[in-house]
Amino acid sequence: MADGRHNYRFLLIQPFHLPPTSRYLLREVEGTKDARMVNYKDVAHLLEDVEWDLDPGPLAPYGDWPVETREEFCLVAAGRLPIVRKACRSGNYNAIVLLGGGEPGFLESREIARPYGIPVTACAFSQMHVAAMLGNKFSVIDLAENHNMYYYNLVVQHRFTERCASIRNINFPLPRPPYAGEPHPREEKEKALRGERSGMLEAAVSEAVAAIEEDGAEVIIFGCSANFWMRPFLQQRLDAMGWEVPVLEGFGCAITLAKAMVDLGVDASGLTFPTERPKKWRRKKVF
Repeated sequence: MADGRHNYRFLLIQPFHLPPTSRYLLREVEGTKDARMVNYKDVAHLLEDVEWDLDPGPLAPYGDWPVETREEFCLVAAGRLPIVRKACRSGNYNAIVLLGGGEPGFLESREIARPYGIPVTACAFSQMHVAAMLGNKFSVIDLAENHNMYYYNLVVQHRFTERCASIRNINFPLPRPPYAGEPHPREEKEKALRGERSGMLEAAVSEAVAAIEEDGAEVIIFGCSANFWMRPFLQQRLDAMGWEVPVLEGFGCAITLAKAMVDLGVDASGLTFPTERPKKWRRKKVF
């Protein structure tokens, strides 16, 4: 539990969790918060000055596999909202970070948190904003056709269609019933960490280079959070080729953006997310 002694008191919320008996686990479901947070070592330095808790998110209501379709995202989004509301009411946190590349429930969570003055950040939103500060256009490396199109909508929703050069599909879907027995991100990560060849990483390198050379990308970001482990590997490979292109991942961007909002003393606009009975209202909204 956050103890109030730190300037940053964050709740990090997973998008969902699976039962321990699932055949399709991508992350640990038991143990310390460090062990349960995927890629913790990559963002540990950003959490050194943060008093933080990790919520596992809702139990996936549709089955025992990771979220990938629009229907599944909708279901886990609804499950995450009560967690956000409870966190806001507790008074323990001054920011909430939604983990997961597809950021289910992000806009709704911002609406819930705004009356409490608590900023909420998420991975796609944060990556796109940071990427837009670093280059003219960014490309997204993502892992499956259905997730690509879900992420396409996030690019439109966050108004980055003119800054997104492309979404590149490496076609390494999450472990799910249709892909049982096929290589998946967790296995590919373990290969890379052992120093072995990872087909997933090789595909990401190829698509990142194509995004740079063919699409005009000047920054690379990732779609699904199951891709985030590749950030240091992909950055190293691009650097070795001579491509001076930043590679971002969502957890670090979302944590850093949450810190910036706390430091600035701001959260979402009350015009963007009005309360049920706003103090002032506008007769007209323009585009």
